[in-house]
Amino acid sequence: MPQTGSVTIQHEELAVAERSTGLPSQGQVIELLEAAFARAGFDIEDVAIDPAARPPRITVVTDSDSGLDLDAIAELSKTASGLLDELDTPAYVLEVTSPGVDRPLTTPTHYRRAHGRKVELTLSDGSTLTGRLGPVAGEAVRLVVREGARSQYTVRDVALESIAKAVVQVEFSPPNPRELELAGQSGKEG
Repeated sequence: MPQTGSVTIQHEELAVAERSTGLPSQGQVIELLEAAFARAGFDIEDVAIDPAARPPRITVVTDSDSGLDLDAIAELSKTASGLLDELDTPAYVLEVTSPGVDRPLTTPTHYRRAHGRKVELTLSDGSTLTGRLGPVAGEAVRLVVREGARSQYTVRDVALESIAKAVVQVEFSPPNPRELELAGQSGKEG
């Protein structure tokens, strides 16, 4: 998902390439699939069309509050393929995938779905916080952080508008049960 000033140019180039290859546009794919994915309990996070790939590739990034497992991916792929085939598109590779751990959290829904996960927040003043996400409450998110000389767990409410960037961190060991409890989880999830 491009995040630079060249987004408009890239989308215009892709739109021209999509028209010349017979592939649907990003908007057409979203419009075509959105209702079927929603009925299955999933949101479309992004669609990427790569007409330069051989064969061309259509990637649908989806997510839900309950996550995305292989069975769900298989069902969504089957649904998407059937709907896209109705458009009489040329040969393409369809990929249905989750956003991945490196996707920045940008909406309250992203924060809600990452509840209980370890994150690194960069605040608008340039400072950073690393902690475990608690629930979203109104316009803020709870964050469990280690502070003080004894590295005690404390809970901070961080205004969503003060967060410039938020990324889920990969963890290789189980979280501390007390930390999970403060984040609003029983210690058995996550």
